[in-house]
Amino acid sequence: MAQFQIELMDGSEQKWEISDYINIGKDNTCGVQIFDPHANDRHARLENRDGVILLKDLRSTSGTFVNGAQILEAILKDGDLISIGQSDFVIHDSKIVKKDFSLTSKCDHWNQQLETLNSVGQSKYPVLLLGPSGTGKDVIAHALHDVSPFSEAPFVSVNCSALTETLVESELFGHIKGSFTGAIADRKGAFESARGGTLFLDEIGDLTYGLQAKLLRALENNEIRPVGSDRSVKTDVRIIAATHQNLYHKIREGSFRSDLFYRLNVITVETPALKERLEDFDELLYSFARQMKVRFSFNAIQALKKHDWPGNIRELRNVVARASALFPKKYIEENHIDILLNKKERLAHLPTGVNYASTTDANQMSVIKEIEKQMILKRLAANNGNQKRTALDLGMPKSTLHDRIRTYSIDLEQFRA
Repeated sequence: MAQFQIELMDGSEQKWEISDYINIGKDNTCGVQIFDPHANDRHARLENRDGVILLKDLRSTSGTFVNGAQILEAILKDGDLISIGQSDFVIHDSKIVKKDFSLTSKCDHWNQQLETLNSVGQSKYPVLLLGPSGTGKDVIAHALHDVSPFSEAPFVSVNCSALTETLVESELFGHIKGSFTGAIADRKGAFESARGGTLFLDEIGDLTYGLQAKLLRALENNEIRPVGSDRSVKTDVRIIAATHQNLYHKIREGSFRSDLFYRLNVITVETPALKERLEDFDELLYSFARQMKVRFSFNAIQALKKHDWPGNIRELRNVVARASALFPKKYIEENHIDILLNKKERLAHLPTGVNYASTTDANQMSVIKEIEKQMILKRLAANNGNQKRTALDLGMPKSTLHDRIRTYSIDLEQFRA
């Protein structure tokens, strides 16, 4: 079989080898004869020049297109789409070994989604990963990159929620020396670092509204402008974005741009919560247990399955890590599970005398508020009423702390020395 083939994309699976050259058109002398009213008799030619495939338009009246762009001549690579009139063809390079998507599931509805991701990985369309925190969206992003034609190029990940607005902009687009305090040298951003590969934008829902506009402009124009620079830089990356937030709700409340959402939402994958795919629980548990050299008894595993797993796969991994740290080289029995799940610790911090089996949502909220109030009181006492230090300790803005103090009617005078 020749190294290169051209396949007609009409479901017939017709293929032609490109050993020397081959013409495409309506004439019966063409190697690839098509019955297309918009094609010329001799419309285009494919030439194999020592392992390089060149496509030439033979002065056609309707044009020849590669991946949607009209060409006169173009060098082709594996997977390129040729359009002539209403006929579409794809180029195959047999020397490129295509990888299969590595993730599978015993949960039918989730496995059906995963089976489509092999072809998704081969494309360069943006992918939007939705689903609760801890469900493995980053693992799916890596797997999509690994089966892509540009798997040898970089995979760059940016957590949009972990940086301030200035730092996120610099992280994405780069900066030039002196553009802001601390910019002591020019720095490439994630778009340039991932050139030719994949850029994974994790927690895209936390991106500020102003940066959303700049990101949209970068995606629309395929170019970025580093912070402090007066020139634009062309980009070439495949975007995979992820969030645990409900973007439809954020669009309705005006905190997420609908145009950016539709630019990212070409292919959507919704990752299920762990409790929705318990068919995979044993395999996931054994995988983590092998890595961390932990053994669980049958009864211990059954007890773990009864847990709600609000933290999903990340929480399961943490539980196995906790077992490895607390009970090294021990067989994990059912009586260890409450400790590993921190159940006793959670109950010890909640007010007594509450019937949690029948607690309503309103009661649960009042319990949470009481816990928050007690935490604030404790840190205010430790800091002698200093609100700035207390806000830092609690990891909240000072304005938020001030609102909580007013809401809970906390008298600051009692803490001042």
